[in-house]
Amino acid sequence: MLPVKKTSKSRTRTRRSHHHLTAVNYSICGKCGQAKLPHAACSGCGYVNPKITLDLGKEDK
Repeated sequence: MLPVKKTSKSRTRTRRSHHHLTAVNYSICGKCGQAKLPHAACSGCGYVNPKITLDLGKEDK
């Protein structure tokens, strides 16, 4: 079946209002002051917060 009436641009855009992109949340590196992603190594100096620990699995040989 076809729609009975045309959907207006306003109605379509109102329905798609939540399809927008969200801004990336950056933090500042403690050593060099460059913007970086939180909980990640700095791309400028490579600094990683020593308080962050990674739980890596043991190697099976």
